[in-house]
Amino acid sequence: MDEFYSCTLCQSFAPNHVCIVSPERLGLCGAYNWLDCKASFSINPTGPNRPIKLGAPIDPAKGYWTGLNEYAKSGSHGAVQDVAMYSIMENPMTACGCFESIVMLIPETNGVMVVSREDTSMTPAGMTFSTMAGMAGGGLQTPGVMGVGKFYLISPKFISSDGGFKRVVWMSSALKESMSDELKAVAIREGDPDLIDKIADERSVTTVDQLLAWLEEHNHPALVMDPIF
Repeated sequence: MDEFYSCTLCQSFAPNHVCIVSPERLGLCGAYNWLDCKASFSINPTGPNRPIKLGAPIDPAKGYWTGLNEYAKSGSHGAVQDVAMYSIMENPMTACGCFESIVMLIPETNGVMVVSREDTSMTPAGMTFSTMAGMAGGGLQTPGVMGVGKFYLISPKFISSDGGFKRVVWMSSALKESMSDELKAVAIREGDPDLIDKIADERSVTTVDQLLAWLEEHNHPALVMDPIF
């Protein structure tokens, strides 16, 4: 595709945030995908969903294009200068507060955890979802923290420049259960059919020490991947 779409529906309460929706990355609220935005623009060209011409490639592997960065600057009123569509560690996309899940780096594990909005438990980061939401939302661009729509997790482009789905070391059980079939398909695609069973959740792990022990016991691939930062 030579164009992605913007979504500015949430700027009423997060004025410097703008979603950039691609064919492989739906909006972080989970309600708008690329085709939804395309249809919305055809119906209302002055509405919240408008095409973004990608322009010249800067680093397609990380998700940098000239047109995308130009739009990020204007759409965020200058608050965001660059956006890497496929990284959580380098200039990740901002979020409003309506995200379905939060992805956060767990440095000690060389991987990331994914926390569902429905999950009220304590995470290995020592914070609950509501506390982390203050770091991920409000239009803040925070490397290592990112609000996402849950179906972005199954995209081949999910943090692909940082190692992709194999970086997930902990995930809320609500996501594991509600997306069981989709996640199994991702594990097969990644060449590790048992990968989901190697990912811890709140039923077994709530601290970093417990998580490290779990990952070693289950031979999680993140432990032998290249350093994430």
